[in-house]
Amino acid sequence: MNFYDSEKMSDLLKHHGYTLDNNINNADLIVINTCHIREKAVEKTYSELGRIRDCINSREEKTGKKSIVAVAGCVAQAQGKEIMRRSPWVDIVVGPQSYQNLPELIKKVDPLIKNRHLDIDFPVIPKFDSLNNQIYRRNVSSFLTIQEGCDKFCSFCVVPYTRGSEYSRPAQSILDEAKKLIDSGVKEITLLGQNVNAWNSQGSDNKIWGLGRLIEELAKIKELQFIRYTTSHPLDMDLELIEAHRDVTKLMPYLHLPVQSGSDKILKLMNRKHTSSQYIKIIEKVRTHVPKIAISGDFIVGFPGETQQDHQDTIDLIKEVNYSQAYSFKFSIRHGTPAARLKNQIDEDIKSERLYEIQDLLSLQQLAFNKMSINTTSNVLVLRCGKKDKQYLGKSPYNQSIYFKSEIKDLIGSTVDVTITQAFQNSLSGKIR
Repeated sequence: MNFYDSEKMSDLLKHHGYTLDNNINNADLIVINTCHIREKAVEKTYSELGRIRDCINSREEKTGKKSIVAVAGCVAQAQGKEIMRRSPWVDIVVGPQSYQNLPELIKKVDPLIKNRHLDIDFPVIPKFDSLNNQIYRRNVSSFLTIQEGCDKFCSFCVVPYTRGSEYSRPAQSILDEAKKLIDSGVKEITLLGQNVNAWNSQGSDNKIWGLGRLIEELAKIKELQFIRYTTSHPLDMDLELIEAHRDVTKLMPYLHLPVQSGSDKILKLMNRKHTSSQYIKIIEKVRTHVPKIAISGDFIVGFPGETQQDHQDTIDLIKEVNYSQAYSFKFSIRHGTPAARLKNQIDEDIKSERLYEIQDLLSLQQLAFNKMSINTTSNVLVLRCGKKDKQYLGKSPYNQSIYFKSEIKDLIGSTVDVTITQAFQNSLSGKIR
């Protein structure tokens, strides 16, 4: 979602006369877009701000020009005043629901009087209604945010406090942006939301659409070839969406469905509102409709109060589901969340030990899944050049990175059939048929 927000900010600023420059020393405006989901990401924000301070001071000494520095995103929302206190060279702090105001805030900055601006309000009018609708050149694969915020209030998560309550963009707004993305050269769209499958809106037939119905409508756009979405919540995995996986050929057979833990005790402490058995039943229903679908997940290891048995329950669930890939992290205290106040915090060494065990198991499952692709043929959208000579990179329907070589120039944006010859931990390699 931060990639999407960064692209929208870039489009917005281009409309007001700015152009992108990869050299920070040339920049009149520096925008750092931030994530608050884990403590390490917050630490990286302040580290990056220190590097930016050195760059703008050096530029000012050499050229006499003062760069404007803006901090956007979820760290800005959660720690706006702290950023202003710790980083006095920052001119603007703007939250993820207010970045549409960036052009106005930039105009107000006056280096002579060193006025600074903090905008972390949740506007009454959704930001999508305020954003400039012009879309500049995109890659062949692009993100499209359709839903923001969360009403689930998992006890470990800051999203409801930084992104607000669940908001679904109107269906027509999404379809209009999708068509503009396609006009700019996009052939694959990934629909985004904190709880993307909670999306719902009134459609053109005056009925309430869910995500499955929206995907059906997007699939009618001829030039759009591939559709993906992330991230889903188990409680919002309805039959309409599962049937879309079965019936809509443009929807890729890949589902990222986080569970976080295999222990019902821990799930209750996390306020996930589902049990491990309910999660398993959802997976079984999905696989009944789409037997070859790839399942991905998220796991938090070392949640407060987690015992060795709770950890074993998670391992048992992983073995039962058999993931194609998954993300796993040690529990990170997010101040202001209920989990931060829980007793029985787990020792870091125990967290690390449990994380390694889970990651070893997930790695074995991922490699086994990848090896199943050997001697199969995938229809691949070529995304970019690889690091090696004449090498290209694309994605399989199951979200695997596929590398292959070709003598053909300018393949980016093309769709090719690739026969898989080798499988590795995190990627596949093959040959064009």
